[in-house]
Amino acid sequence: MNAKAQAFHFRQKIQKNGEVTLKNLPVVRGQQVELVVLFSPEIERAERLTVRHLLDSELVGLWKNRIDIEDSAIYARQLREKAQQRRQ
Repeated sequence: MNAKAQAFHFRQKIQKNGEVTLKNLPVVRGQQVELVVLFSPEIERAERLTVRHLLDSELVGLWKNRIDIEDSAIYARQLREKAQQRRQ
């Protein structure tokens, strides 16, 4: 008999360093299994960025003292338009 391999996808947040716990798998004693551990990019980040992080950064108000920029919204729109034209 030619049995097909089955795959089960689990996503779990690590609660204790170096340990992963899997329970209630549809396997029996003596059955051979293969485990592959993938690390999510989200887990690698120390913390998620929030609006507070942005407001506390030097990005907000970056152009406020520039005398060559009269309207920062118009200037930002022009920068975006130039960037989009370069991709074409």
